[in-house]
Amino acid sequence: MPKAEATPCLRSAVYNVAIVGCGVIGHRLADAFSEHEDTTVWGACDLVASKVESFAAEYDSAAYTDYETMVSEPAVDIVYVGVPPTVHHEVVAAALDAEKAVICEKPIAEDATVGAELVALEEATDQPTAINLPFRYTPGVRELIDRIDAGEIGEPQRIELTFRFPQWPREWQDVEWLAGREQGGPLREVGTHYLFGVQEAFDTIDWVSAEIDYTAPDRYEESITGYFGVDGIPGTIDLLTDCGVDEQNSMTVVGTEGSLTLLDWYRLAESAEGEEQTVVVDDPGENTLQLVDEFVAELDSERRQSTAAGSDGEGGDLVSFAEANRVQTVVDAVFASEGERTAVEK
Repeated sequence: MPKAEATPCLRSAVYNVAIVGCGVIGHRLADAFSEHEDTTVWGACDLVASKVESFAAEYDSAAYTDYETMVSEPAVDIVYVGVPPTVHHEVVAAALDAEKAVICEKPIAEDATVGAELVALEEATDQPTAINLPFRYTPGVRELIDRIDAGEIGEPQRIELTFRFPQWPREWQDVEWLAGREQGGPLREVGTHYLFGVQEAFDTIDWVSAEIDYTAPDRYEESITGYFGVDGIPGTIDLLTDCGVDEQNSMTVVGTEGSLTLLDWYRLAESAEGEEQTVVVDDPGENTLQLVDEFVAELDSERRQSTAAGSDGEGGDLVSFAEANRVQTVVDAVFASEGERTAVEK
């Protein structure tokens, strides 16, 4: 989406970003903020001093081990919250209280109850907020939705979500909380993206039923065999960890005249009866950079509305806390269903 036009004297500002959490995704967001012409990594915070010092040296930013001090700095415009889910609420609340714009990592929280508290904070602030759910900007996902809406696969008959993880957490995920049941596990970490994809393509899931086996008490899922329904269309969830196959994450929509499959996060393939599967989109896009671009557009729009420039121009296309928490209610329902059909709270 192109950036909205703005009054030149307002468009020249650079927004200062404070990164809370210097992990893998924190680096990914920092790279995008550094690349974007209208944002700069101003500061970074992590509880591990050596980690934040290395991060700050890489991005030529200030280093903090106390996020409250950093987000209260007058120079900060945007706070990116890249800490574990159980800490999202306190960091987001501190940032909004300091009147900063906020981008929060997914999932929105450890559960939808806490997520609802964050939605209430979003509704009470006039600061821009967003959740980092990049399927909003992934070319293959957008093409999948467009083709379904255009009727290219006929009437949708089934939605299939498949996940395989030979190792969990994956080798590059060097944080122990991802292995815990409270806030980690593959359904929260990866399934959230694909359940959001279902929500983008259709609507909020109506009901779920799932049987789950865990690797150990208080540890992550070994297996999920589940079902769901959305807009009268049945769906399946098939998840397996610690298995002897390559990692797989896919979403397939089967229709009366063909099917579409999102493979490896971004690759879209189509197939029909009697035809071989064909890749139609093989472009990962620049999702994180587009998120930053959309957020800047939203900030610019807010600034225009607060000045004599008026409110001309559109804001950014952002995933709201409310949209993200609708996905979290589905995740919670999957964990709670115990094999029984469970309505998803709207």
